Amino acid sequence: MRKQKLFIFEFVSGGGYNTSSLPTALFCEGYSMLKSIIEDFYNQNFEIYTILDRRIAFLGRYLKANQIVLVDENCNYLEKYENMLLKTDACFIIAPEFSNILYELTEIATSYEKAIFSIGLEGIKLGTSKMRTYEFFKRSNIPTPETYLIPTLNNRLDLDFIYDKFHELNQSVIIKPEDGVGAELVLYINEKSQIEKLFGHNNLNLDISRTYIIQRYIRGIDMSISLIGISDKNRQVEPFIFSVNAQNIYLPTGSIKSRYNGGMTPAVISRKTQNSLKKFLHKLDFSYFKGYFGIDFLLTPNDSIKFIEINPRLTTSYLGIRKIYTTNPLELLLRSRNKKIRKIFHHPDYISEYYRLDLKYTGKETINLIREKITPKLLKEIPELITPPILLHKTHTDNYSCFIATKARDIATSKQQRNKIIEQLRNYDFIQLNGE
Repeated sequence: MRKQKLFIFEFVSGGGYNTSSLPTALFCEGYSMLKSIIEDFYNQNFEIYTILDRRIAFLGRYLKANQIVLVDENCNYLEKYENMLLKTDACFIIAPEFSNILYELTEIATSYEKAIFSIGLEGIKLGTSKMRTYEFFKRSNIPTPETYLIPTLNNRLDLDFIYDKFHELNQSVIIKPEDGVGAELVLYINEKSQIEKLFGHNNLNLDISRTYIIQRYIRGIDMSISLIGISDKNRQVEPFIFSVNAQNIYLPTGSIKSRYNGGMTPAVISRKTQNSLKKFLHKLDFSYFKGYFGIDFLLTPNDSIKFIEINPRLTTSYLGIRKIYTTNPLELLLRSRNKKIRKIFHHPDYISEYYRLDLKYTGKETINLIREKITPKLLKEIPELITPPILLHKTHTDNYSCFIATKARDIATSKQQRNKIIEQLRNYDFIQLNGE
């Protein structure tokens, strides 16, 4: 029987930034997801095709792909993307929602009449827009923070509108792009003076071609649910809960330096929270979401839940999820397309913490020797290492980054693994820069 040919595309590592600098944080997460999802589909007996930015061609040897096409600086990555669609039967797309990137890539694949194993167009259209998602939650009486679209005036955000909403909500607010990803440009404002400081005279140099929202700030723990939407044309079926995850998000006040620092799965939550999540999911119509997707929510100090947004794509949490089950997660995804998922579900066997480490290399080896000699050793010695230490831009600091996902029976053991990994990296002259 012929293997099904599957094209797996990840935007950051696959040429989406081929004419500009690769963003380190997005790259580490993106390549880690690409490498992991390729391995899991490969182990499900697919023939794997992918494309890579030529600048990271040396990482291709660590992908279980049958064919890899490289994208040069002077190439149109979309031409490579479409050529790969022509060669294959199906595709799985990992891309950011902003600027309609995920939607347009999926639209192209749909026009080629390919089977799409990631989320389809209607689900992406809903999840990409934070305002549409807010209205989706409100229609089903799901608790979610008040959210407003910020109008523009003379090519800048309307400051009077922001002041009015800050006063009306009578507490701290969040301002962020309406189509943003993760912790990108998330502004936490708890004083009126910060508004003029941040937005007066466009001090942030915001891209006004994008739209922005202002949202009531909710104090709580950043969490997410990883879900698999089940395909059934005849009836509405609730999505399968893959895992509930804790997220580590750094959100300073009055600053654009917010960032996503990884997370842990499964998160420890009360029975009350579990029941509340199931109740809210039961009220929502997820018929547009077939496949893996996520929902971000906040768990408040009094154990109540506030849904924030939908991520219509593979999320970083998958890097931990694939560690906590003894079953290949994609077996669940593929069976969900045939409505057989519940027959093989079992509780997680492990916990996993996943995060990026920023490193300083203090040794004397050249970049090429690190890639050819040290990287293979590190990947062999440290099974938790997904993206090896990589330097994407030559600067005066020459800082490296890597991505880790642990696998342990408990949190204490996971912390021990982290300490051991840091020591192993130090043995090769990589010193950790970012702490816990």
